[in-house]
Amino acid sequence: MSRIKIAIVDDHQLFREGMISLLERIENIEVVGNASSVDQLFELLTETEIEIVLIDISMPGGDGLQAIEKARDEFPKVKFIVLTMHAEGQYVVKAVRNGAYGYLIKNADEAELHEAIKQVSLGNKYFNKEISHLMIGNMAVEGESHKKLSEREMEVLQLVSDGKTTKEIAEELFVSTRTVETHRVNMMKKLNVQNTAELIKKAAHLQLI
Repeated sequence: MSRIKIAIVDDHQLFREGMISLLERIENIEVVGNASSVDQLFELLTETEIEIVLIDISMPGGDGLQAIEKARDEFPKVKFIVLTMHAEGQYVVKAVRNGAYGYLIKNADEAELHEAIKQVSLGNKYFNKEISHLMIGNMAVEGESHKKLSEREMEVLQLVSDGKTTKEIAEELFVSTRTVETHRVNMMKKLNVQNTAELIKKAAHLQLI
């Protein structure tokens, strides 16, 4: 039986070393590489045959979730399991949307880690009950958030997505620039995003624009 080829991507050396030591005790797993950044990950993927990557979210040179999305196009055969301290629904949902096959919190025990790798190697997704609840909870919040946008906020959102400046929007809607900015800030809070680019991306995903 061939061994499952694994790579570990995490910016903490001690964590990587601990994971390598743990995984190498499992007879059907072979750790073929490790990386501390997104750039190193893509070097590894280019040079080495890898089946599954265990990847953290927060790392130098771009986050793990963006790396998964990029790798999905460039290395479609490689499957990703997120292994992180982030136990928030928004990260789980984004990981799934970007193409992750599994999501584990770093306090997972050896048996769960092995089960996740086994399931993903078979082409299955792996999300335990806790992660599934986080994902469902976040999607429910997302579903409700756009219902809370007022008619005026929807108007501003459409004009923002059209590339209009705050001044242009204010002139078109006969309001002050300060009012437009207030609407923008409120929309970002409701859709749980940090900036205008994320606002437009999220609005497009929710089919608001």
